[in-house]
Amino acid sequence: MNTFCDRMPSKLHTIFFTIAFLLYTVMFNAAAWAGEQTDGKGYCRMMVGDVEVIALSDGTNKRLLDQQVQLLQGDREKLKEMLVRAYPDEQMESTVNAYLINTGSKLVLIDTGNGEMGSPSMGNVLNNLRAAGYKPEQIEEVYLTHMHGDHVGGLVSGSERVFPNATVYANQREADYWLGDSNRNEAPADVRRTFQAAKTAITPYMIAGKFKTFDEKDLLSSGIRARALFGHTPGHTGYVIESKGNTLVLCGDIVHVAAVQFEDPSVAISYDSDKAEAAKTRQQFLAEAAENNWLIGDDHIAFPGMGYVQINDDGGYVFVPTDIPAVD
Repeated sequence: MNTFCDRMPSKLHTIFFTIAFLLYTVMFNAAAWAGEQTDGKGYCRMMVGDVEVIALSDGTNKRLLDQQVQLLQGDREKLKEMLVRAYPDEQMESTVNAYLINTGSKLVLIDTGNGEMGSPSMGNVLNNLRAAGYKPEQIEEVYLTHMHGDHVGGLVSGSERVFPNATVYANQREADYWLGDSNRNEAPADVRRTFQAAKTAITPYMIAGKFKTFDEKDLLSSGIRARALFGHTPGHTGYVIESKGNTLVLCGDIVHVAAVQFEDPSVAISYDSDKAEAAKTRQQFLAEAAENNWLIGDDHIAFPGMGYVQINDDGGYVFVPTDIPAVD
């Protein structure tokens, strides 16, 4: 599989390669790699068989480790120790990625980033899409892993569709949950914002007849099928891209905090709709990815978010990032 990245300084590439090599050869904790990433801006190309995959960075946010620990479920002292190993300065970068799939006959965007709904350091998917040589009007389909704001916000600018020719697809369970008034009305006040973000992003496409739902395991396009990864949200879905014997699974938010959840997949995060199911799904998925040597792409692993899962000596997992050649 060939890769090519833009807008990543060569000095940082040197750091990246050094850390990636250590991870690969001595099975070092995935946190070490995550802590040395660039600011995440840019795009990265990769071929999966005959399919072109372009990772698009939406941006990164800085967060104090104590703030992150409060969002995780588990022994807080242990969680803090795990995070400090990855981020000795106790400043954590939170990353958001999206992925463009060029099958040769169709352009499919997997998630859209925050758009105008996130912080000023986010909302870069559209600019990076253009930098990669594509226009938003060329996108024919958008597949959503789920309907949290950092995945659907980029669908709209105000009330206008950012991708005017695209049909948006989501799992039926996901749509039923987030787009229904009864669930929103029963949710706590702080969660209602997420319901409103989903409705704001999806409604213009519904009005235009450009929103469709699917069931888990549906074949959505030639070489792309849905994969149920429920738990983080009721209809959280991954997408399996297969070409010439190669497999890439774009797994949405299966992992939020690489420094913790690879080593201990049982750790849930406050954003999970069903924490027990999310942890079970993560454990099953990581085991399957390691066994089958799948390439995976995750929306919250440091840009470009793509790599392989390996089992470590303690029964947990290590994330091994794909090689990214330096480009000046």
